[in-house]
Amino acid sequence: MNKSILYTIICLLFFACGQRQVKQASFTDDVRLKTTPVKNQGKSSLCWIYAMLATIETEHLMRGDSVNLSEDYVARMWLKNASRDCYLSRGKSSVNMRGTALMTLRMINEYGVEPHASYHLQKDLNYHVLCNKLTQVSKDASLKRMGIEQLDKDIDKLMDEEVDFMPRFVFMAGAEYTPLEFGHSVCLPDEYVAISSFSHHPFGEEFVLEIPDNQLKDKVLNVPVDTMMKRIDFSIRQGHPVCWEGDISEPMFSHGAGVGKLTPSQSQSLAKAKDKQQLRQRLFERFETTDDHCMMLMGIAHDEDGKKYYIAKNSWGDSNPYGGYVYVSEEYILLKTILVILKNE
Repeated sequence: MNKSILYTIICLLFFACGQRQVKQASFTDDVRLKTTPVKNQGKSSLCWIYAMLATIETEHLMRGDSVNLSEDYVARMWLKNASRDCYLSRGKSSVNMRGTALMTLRMINEYGVEPHASYHLQKDLNYHVLCNKLTQVSKDASLKRMGIEQLDKDIDKLMDEEVDFMPRFVFMAGAEYTPLEFGHSVCLPDEYVAISSFSHHPFGEEFVLEIPDNQLKDKVLNVPVDTMMKRIDFSIRQGHPVCWEGDISEPMFSHGAGVGKLTPSQSQSLAKAKDKQQLRQRLFERFETTDDHCMMLMGIAHDEDGKKYYIAKNSWGDSNPYGGYVYVSEEYILLKTILVILKNE
């Protein structure tokens, strides 16, 4: 046998053996709420829309209702707003997709929402490219002093071409709604509350969370970390999902593996910490805990060692061992959460 062929076979055998040794994590679900199918945000940074709408959808499913909402409609309303800001800043700002789940709630409150079936992408779209186009249109309009009315027409034309034509009405269960009426029927203005846990502001008070994605300066209620964890747990066990925003840049967070947990050294540091609140604060102030991603927490589970995990519905498609869901350890949620949005009860 040719030596090169023999060498290749040996390498493949070693690779196969190595692959067989990789053990998939095993979890037992203790609580699992109903969900709509896992979606894929594709070439966009719109996780803050996908996660918040998934939270609203699950909330309705748990009531016995069923809605499947349009992420692209909310994105359109946000991008149109951002285009106006770009225009009025005389081109000094740019149109981008970064945001928080609180911005999704604000868009629904101001502009409503459409069902997914009524308004969604008709083709593959790179939202980053679309943002560049919208920025250029807005800057050109500003230079020509065209006015917001004409800008809106130009933006609508571009969005119709790139995404889909906007329906004027929503038809559900034999009734006709405007998007705003439909939006307020699926999500009341004060239905959700946002909480966070950082000690540079007083507990029990609201503050504007100082993260780059909080572009509209929305406020969150500040509570001790133990209170935050209890509220997450209570909410899920009562049948209410939780929209989660936090850090996924850690080495042991992997959508591909379907697991997010701390490294052994991080876990050890957390266990040794006399003040977990202080540890969270230090990581936040050193920018080691950042606002990277948004998902929906819709379940509680435990692993083979009895360690507690939360089940997160991600928006990166269903191609991982758990169909697009990620098991995130309790330690990880405690240490790496930026904010959560829960049912206001």
